[in-house]
Amino acid sequence: MKVLIATDKPFAQVAVDGIRKEIEAAGYELALLEKYGEKAKLLQAVNDANALIIRSDVIDAEVFDAAPSLKIVVRAGAGYDNVDLAAATAHGVCVMNTPGQNSNAVAELVFGLMVMAVRNMYNGTSGKELKGKKLGIHAYGNVGRNVARVAKGFGMELYAYDAFCPKEVIEKDGVKAVDSVEELYSTCDVVSLHIPATAETKNSINYALVNLLPKGGLLVNTARKEIINETELIELMERRPDLKYVTDIMPAANDTFAAKFAGRYFSTPKKMGAQTAEANINAGIAAAKQIVGFFKEGCERFRVNK
Repeated sequence: MKVLIATDKPFAQVAVDGIRKEIEAAGYELALLEKYGEKAKLLQAVNDANALIIRSDVIDAEVFDAAPSLKIVVRAGAGYDNVDLAAATAHGVCVMNTPGQNSNAVAELVFGLMVMAVRNMYNGTSGKELKGKKLGIHAYGNVGRNVARVAKGFGMELYAYDAFCPKEVIEKDGVKAVDSVEELYSTCDVVSLHIPATAETKNSINYALVNLLPKGGLLVNTARKEIINETELIELMERRPDLKYVTDIMPAANDTFAAKFAGRYFSTPKKMGAQTAEANINAGIAAAKQIVGFFKEGCERFRVNK
């Protein structure tokens, strides 16, 4: 059984070592493809792979076509929109993610961005405090719950909206569950986004919704670039100089945002949510364990395709 780690953006060495330990202890072979750059190298490497561990690497129909022995792909992380799920299913390949492994790292970044924004990007002027402010958590999954945990230490008032999470689950954590996404935005001073990029959510963070934020509102995006309607958000921020937007996913229109909204906009150069040593290790080793469980026990607990 051959397990391939294919990561154009490599794991930390300690994570690779941990993955190797899990895979080889199960009696499998581990192969490594890092910083491959050209897709042709990936296509060649997957030819005899039975399992694949990836990060943000794009795994599309062409990759599945080139991998006749492939049985499972594990995305080391929560998001999996870089994998063509329909193509995977058509090829009989199980796709999994590793939910929860990066959650604390992303949650801590949310507050790094949030504090920077309310302190006016550290430009030396007087800012605001988070204590007593109303924080809206848009989607109450693993990351959202960690955001709530950290926010309690800041003394914030907590609200959340999740169409798929029962109210009682949210409220047992001391978080107020609201009835609609519109109520969340109109109620909260800060909204932190944690929704996936799906057909329903793409471009859903638009003019009408964000305009519901009270004066001085702050939008924090550590979820996905595609959920933001960039054209409409730019138009709104032009009309409302009180709004701020901070993100760890650089918008396609980054240059426009930066030029028009100096002091009210910030983006990291690349996605940073899971970029900690701890998250790197946790997600990689979780992926290895899931592959072993899949082959040894038929476990498909974190399967994301049908």
